[in-house]
Amino acid sequence: MPPSAQMETERCLEKRMGRKVSASLKENEAWLNKQCDGCADILLHRMKLGREVDVDALLVYVEVTVANTLLEDSLIGRLLNRLREIPSEALADVLDSNALGVSDMMTFGEMEQAMAALLAGNGVLFLDGYPKAVKISAKGYPAMTIQKAETEKTLRGSRESFTESVKLNEALIRKRIRSTGLKIEETPLGGRSDTVTALVYMEELIYPEILEKIQAEIRQWEIDGILDTGMLEQLCQKHWLSPFPQFETTERPDRAAMEALNGRIVFLCDNSPTALLFPTTFNDFMQVSEDRYNWFGMVTFLRILRYLAMAAALLISGTYLAVTCFHTQILPTNLLLSFAEARKGVPFPGIIEILLMELAFELIREAGIRMPGPLGGTIGIVGGLIIGDAAVSANLVSPMAVVVVAFSALSSFAIPKEEFSVPFRLLKYGFIFLGGMLGIFGIVLGGYLLLGHLAGLTSFGIPYLMPFVGKGLQDYRNPGDDVIRLPFHLLTLRPVFARRNQRVRMRRKGGDDVRGQ
Repeated sequence: MPPSAQMETERCLEKRMGRKVSASLKENEAWLNKQCDGCADILLHRMKLGREVDVDALLVYVEVTVANTLLEDSLIGRLLNRLREIPSEALADVLDSNALGVSDMMTFGEMEQAMAALLAGNGVLFLDGYPKAVKISAKGYPAMTIQKAETEKTLRGSRESFTESVKLNEALIRKRIRSTGLKIEETPLGGRSDTVTALVYMEELIYPEILEKIQAEIRQWEIDGILDTGMLEQLCQKHWLSPFPQFETTERPDRAAMEALNGRIVFLCDNSPTALLFPTTFNDFMQVSEDRYNWFGMVTFLRILRYLAMAAALLISGTYLAVTCFHTQILPTNLLLSFAEARKGVPFPGIIEILLMELAFELIREAGIRMPGPLGGTIGIVGGLIIGDAAVSANLVSPMAVVVVAFSALSSFAIPKEEFSVPFRLLKYGFIFLGGMLGIFGIVLGGYLLLGHLAGLTSFGIPYLMPFVGKGLQDYRNPGDDVIRLPFHLLTLRPVFARRNQRVRMRRKGGDDVRGQ
């Protein structure tokens, strides 16, 4: 067996068996040197503690997570200075009882636990003659501070977004729901990355069966590392061939807190500024956080506009081909003559013309996203204008084709969630072929197949098309928050995600549910 493979096997066996922290500092140091061989960023700092300065000690830490251990404003520095004032024979008792009152100090009996604490960004202290490792909190890994939400911009409401620290993200939700009913379950995932993940939920609102299903889905995989919520999202998708996302994402703590109060479960992952929300439904992707903060009439209008934009992004290109190629009789004569005049000199059939423009706009969109800084938006606008005008001037496409494709692209931008606009951007090519080959019959056939597919999707037992398909469920009442949003004082019910006996979210003091029980 090659030496590297043998070393890896020994490490796996040691990890499985659990190596105890030795009372001998030399043995612990030798084990640490072996484990950290080649890790230039992990430092082992020798020192002596106790009033008599006769107790050997070893402080282990990742370089960037601990500033200067001797500085007075450092927690580790202050702790070490206090330990130098204590009689040598009393050091073990002081650490066992945490007599110094350090808020986040723990002792471990196994080296693997100590290594996990070390790699999580803490300092770990070993004393000669003391058979435990002491974890001392440090400043941790560098991370981005709280910033404005970029992908879910709103005109009203909180501007905060999640960060790349799971602990800070938990605190941002806890700040909004100050109740012990909000439970946070942390689980390390990834055999080598040991990434901290967290499930956040309201214990009295969720269905325990759904929580157990989610926990089982998460724990059924063994993987080297989880670096973002998107990796777990793909592993846990039941309908993995479907282009429609079965998990909703958000970068907004207020949105996550709002959904936790609706009986949904929030998944957070260290190093990821995006949270997953589940279960999820089709309608959830068409809502934004500020829908709860604005007047119901305007919210309803905007939701209807989003649904129309979603239909346009999917169908307008295919319908244009179906009408101009097969069903010209439904067009007014003047409009038909205008279309015919515009297509004079165009060498390609209509379906090729539309496909060329759709692909060109997708290329411009991708280039704009990848272009650094504010130049990306400029590239998208200027590129679209130049390519569209040049293509029309060269008689490669007709002006009407440019208008149709531009309207389709604009409609896809009106869909609130980026991950939800993706299936419509992909499926529209299917409708282009169906409309260009079969006319309106092809569009109707594609719509029938799409609705059938959506009707068969579920998210942890919840139908994907809720609340549009939930009329027959026992004790189910529409919460009034789908396409048409009721006035806020009538939004007294939680969605189907919450337990049946916890569906009422609001009532007048001393009275019953405003809408009746």
